[in-house]
Amino acid sequence: MSALDTALHGLRSLIADGTLRPGDRLPSEGELCEQLGVSRGSLREAIRMLAALGVLETRHGSGSYVGDLNAADLIGSLSLTVGLLPLDAILELYELRRALEAHASSLAAARVDDGVLLELDALLAEMEASQDDDEHSRLDHLFHMRIAEIAGNSALASLLAVFRARSRAYRIFRTDSAAEIKALSDAGHRAILRALQSRDPVAASAAAAGHVAQTEYWLRRLQPDAVGLTD
Repeated sequence: MSALDTALHGLRSLIADGTLRPGDRLPSEGELCEQLGVSRGSLREAIRMLAALGVLETRHGSGSYVGDLNAADLIGSLSLTVGLLPLDAILELYELRRALEAHASSLAAARVDDGVLLELDALLAEMEASQDDDEHSRLDHLFHMRIAEIAGNSALASLLAVFRARSRAYRIFRTDSAAEIKALSDAGHRAILRALQSRDPVAASAAAAGHVAQTEYWLRRLQPDAVGLTD
């Protein structure tokens, strides 16, 4: 185990076993170096890495503190690595995403109210009318993330946001099959909304899973290149 790994493991252990709790200030560098058996350089690098992941918070002139350890926030930090994945790796995540989107839609069907249904219907109307790929991507993301929000589990919504953010870089609407894909996509969104309007968790789950599977099919078939996101 490298010195950096030793420092990371030591800090993680102090937090995991409750020695250091959310909001606690880390002991001085000297104390931690002696306790963990590492150099100041290794310790500082470990602190920087944990800060990047949201586990620690470094305050200028004050020191480093254990963060809130909020599940949604920590999951959100996965975007640092998931955002680098190539298409082949993203496709490996689609089986998991199908299950998550289906579960979120199922929960949303039991919790959605009339006001949100009107909001989702308006989003779909905009999406169906739009011929701009960037705008379609933005509205599509809003639609699915609103459903995840309604589901009521912030950790689930955060994980879906991470997966969806990288998936959006691969634009199937910029290919020669765009018209066919858009028609099928619009129909898939409408199927999800109808299930939500019926307050039918089973139908909502099936519609969402089918919609994600359809996107996965086109990604595998077309193998588009990644593009930069505008929002």
